[in-house]
Amino acid sequence: MSLLGIDVGGTTVKGQLKDAEGRLLGEWRQATPRGDADGRETVQVIVELLAAARKVAPVAAVGVAVPGIVDEASGVCLYAVNLSWQNLPIAQLLRDRIETPLAFGQDVRAGALAEAVSGAAEGYDGTFAFVPIGTGLASAIGTHGRIAPRQEWPGEIGQLVISKGRNAGRRVEEIASASGIARAAGATNAREVAQRVLAGNRTAMAIWNDAVELLGESIASIVTDADATLIVVGGGLAQAGTLLLEPLAKAIRGRLPDVPGVGLKLAAHGDSAAMIGAVELARRLVSAK
Repeated sequence: MSLLGIDVGGTTVKGQLKDAEGRLLGEWRQATPRGDADGRETVQVIVELLAAARKVAPVAAVGVAVPGIVDEASGVCLYAVNLSWQNLPIAQLLRDRIETPLAFGQDVRAGALAEAVSGAAEGYDGTFAFVPIGTGLASAIGTHGRIAPRQEWPGEIGQLVISKGRNAGRRVEEIASASGIARAAGATNAREVAQRVLAGNRTAMAIWNDAVELLGESIASIVTDADATLIVVGGGLAQAGTLLLEPLAKAIRGRLPDVPGVGLKLAAHGDSAAMIGAVELARRLVSAK
């Protein structure tokens, strides 16, 4: 038996095939179709990834994680700004094309599940927040290894509109996501901006610091709202390591000087967390039968 997990990201559709013991059998990545409002091109990419996986081993179930505001029970993506999706019945579109059993979920919650089961929050006896910083910016809450139920907007910290300052009127993720940082610096990606920061480029440093301060403010609100005592930072920006974590920890402490014991860790699974979580969703679907 093998299980396929697919993460539909704002930039890349990633697929990972594992056997029943969790051994990696294959991994694939394709560019996410742009302007695919009806989701059909994205579905085709997923069908192609499944076909590639089947050439390696029979697939018992597929887990698919998608971004945005998602009704997991109905399989509808209510709103995904980076994919131009609105009220899209993506799970049904997939079931119309594939015969393999499908497990469906939201990408940040899937990433949190991966970190809870086998990552930075594995065995953590408390409340943690998973905050992936990539094309977008969002969060999910886990308590004692379980991911909190999803209710539309909670967790969509990147969609908050900044109320004051020079960035007033813009959404948080326009400034503080990996893609937002890259756009502001005119760079290919956030990794390139990080290299400029390390080289002492003042423009890059100012953009980076703005993003970190805004992230610190957003994460501090998660700590107080969810009583989280561990923050797991993932997504592409987490690849910056201490260049991100050290100033981010300082920014959070500056806003919560009297709140003790808030931990900050890099996600163990990096930008693969949602894909690994999607494999776990597929595993649970098979186990439930």
